[in-house]
Formats: sequence, structure tokens, C-alpha cells
Amino acid sequence: MASYDLDNITSMELDVLREIGNIGAGNATTALAQMLQRKIDMSVPIAELLEFKNLGETIGGEETVMAGVYMTVNGDITGSMMFLLKKESARRLVNQLLFRSNEDIDPDADFDEMEMSAMKEIGNIMTGSYLNSMSDLTRLKIYPSVPDITIDMAGAILSVPAIEFGVLGDRILMIQTRFFDEIEIDGYFILVPDIDSYHKILEALGMA
Repeated sequence: MASYDLDNITSMELDVLREIGNIGAGNATTALAQMLQRKIDMSVPIAELLEFKNLGETIGGEETVMAGVYMTVNGDITGSMMFLLKKESARRLVNQLLFRSNEDIDPDADFDEMEMSAMKEIGNIMTGSYLNSMSDLTRLKIYPSVPDITIDMAGAILSVPAIEFGVLGDRILMIQTRFFDEIEIDGYFILVPDIDSYHKILEALGMA
């Protein structure tokens, strides 16, 4: 199979990738609502095919402190998956999961071991739901690894998978999803299949 070139992707193929991302983000939001046992609304996700070098700026700047959940993806497709959100938003979600009041917690404090574990579980459930929806749509077998989590500046978080991105290509599919409960929470799904995996996904949907 010939290597796939994202620089020559058609608008129809990009629309298909966006729709997969929209469905994945929707399922992830449903999973979050079930996990927190509360109503979570979601705006229409924004899907963009970006150059990796512009990613940090797009999600708020490389110095923005964020929580990042990262996993590798194997099976019929290979690559990486990330879920990122600002530290303040991560704190809110963790507090809700642990039945804590936001007023009682210092938003600038470091995450303790229990909070890190809770955030990892939130990321695991959401990325798992996203990938499961992709698997159902494409009928491809997709196996995520055990997730890793870090709280750091966006630039530092992105530097970890950057080595892989450099090998796989410099363009990635980013889904920005806005969740709403009492306030707005921005989350970012970043799916990085290798180049041939993009072709497999589109081929499974009759597009390639």
C-alpha cells in the first residue's frame, strides 16, 4: 500500500475525518456525564488538521499549564492519542469526581496522588470511548495502551510525543470540544495515526 500524503487530502476525506472526530468526542462527552453522574452539554466540536508546530499556540500557548493524558494506539491502526485540558478545568472535573467543593481547593496547588489517579481515569474513560466509537465506525481493531498523565506547560507535554510525530509526519488531527455544566470547559482530543493508518481509516469507510 502506498504511503498516504496528508498534504494532498481532499475536502471530502477531511470531512470524513472530522465526522469521525465529532462522533468520538460526542461519545466521550456521554461517558464523562455518566462518570460524573451529572448532565454535561457539548458544543459542536471543532476539527482541524494542523501542523504540529502550531499545536501549542492553538491550544492556548506553550506556557499554558495543562493536564495531558497520553496513550499509544495499536492494532489495525497505530499511532498516538492525547486528551488535554487546562489545569483549572482538570481540577474542576477531578473535584466533581471526588465529590469535593471547588471553593475548598486551591486551584494553583499541585495535584496529589489521588487527584492524579482520578484525572488519569477521566482521561482513560474519555479516550477509550473516543477510540471505541472509531472502532465501531470503521470495524477496525484499535487497542489503546495504559495511559500516562502529566501536569505541565503545554510545550513540555507536547515535547514527549513530538519525537514520534517527527517520524510519523508533522500534521495531526485535533478535535476541540467544549463541555458545559455550570461553566465552560475546553478539552482537546489529539489523534495521531501514522500516515498509512489514515489511509486504512478512510479505506474502511470506502473513501480510499
